[in-house]
Amino acid sequence: MTVETAPTAQTSNAARNGVLIMLLGMLMFSLNDVMGKWLVSTYSVSQLMTIRSVAALIVLTPFFIKRGWRSLILVDRPWLHALRALLFAVDASAFYFAVAYMPLADTMTYWLAAPIYVAAASPFLLGEKVGWRRWTAILIGFAGVLVALEPSSKSFSVPALIALVGSAAFAFALLLGRTLRSTPDTTLIFWQLSGALIFSLVGVGANPAGWAPLDMQAVLCLSLLGIVAMLAHILVSRSLKLADAATVVPLQYTLLFWAVVFGWIFFGDTPHWTVIIGAALIVASGLFIFFREQQLKRRGGISE
Repeated sequence: MTVETAPTAQTSNAARNGVLIMLLGMLMFSLNDVMGKWLVSTYSVSQLMTIRSVAALIVLTPFFIKRGWRSLILVDRPWLHALRALLFAVDASAFYFAVAYMPLADTMTYWLAAPIYVAAASPFLLGEKVGWRRWTAILIGFAGVLVALEPSSKSFSVPALIALVGSAAFAFALLLGRTLRSTPDTTLIFWQLSGALIFSLVGVGANPAGWAPLDMQAVLCLSLLGIVAMLAHILVSRSLKLADAATVVPLQYTLLFWAVVFGWIFFGDTPHWTVIIGAALIVASGLFIFFREQQLKRRGGISE
């Protein structure tokens, strides 16, 4: 009896740990968002992204050395890696720009729609089959985005449009991640951070006057931003190795909860009712799409 139940107990413990680690990872991402919103009120997005990327690259250098610089740089389909890195750089830069002018919950609502964009684009870019059930969920998700955006001449502001562009960039970066899934995580992270650094340096070069003076405290805060984000990515990756995706991926929607809580505590933000309704539609459609894809994988990928 003991021999038969031991693996089950181990699996249960691993799943529980995976859940806890994912929740911690989402909390870390949320703290990163709060820090970013606070720092971008003083420093430009380019300056913030530059120091954030440098700090993360320095911390990860021992892992890069262990992997070997040659294997990090000489990769198959380098243009896809470069495009993915560029998309993630646009994603992060757009987020920090948007969150400087918009409440955390509003900004996060647009980013949570990324899986819906992925599902909508996958039939055209990856040749995946999507049935009527998931198309219905995709349309509901898009409706949620429109409700949250509350279309009007006022809502189509530059920050709102940049938020939509950033969330779309994030979605297409995720699509490329599916194409490059055989690439080691270390290599993907190296290209992602290097791309963010190059992208931000271009921004600094375009507006050198936007570089604010730095003291040691500012450098530490900006560096901590990159380290917190890096740790959050590591926690999420570890969680997915300990537990099934169906168990832990839905927990990523706790980002919206923390966005509302931290936005209210630190910045006095209160979400408008349209954002709450739109977020509910986006989360519901995103969860349906995710669980439907998991179900079809178990059935052998039949489209429904």
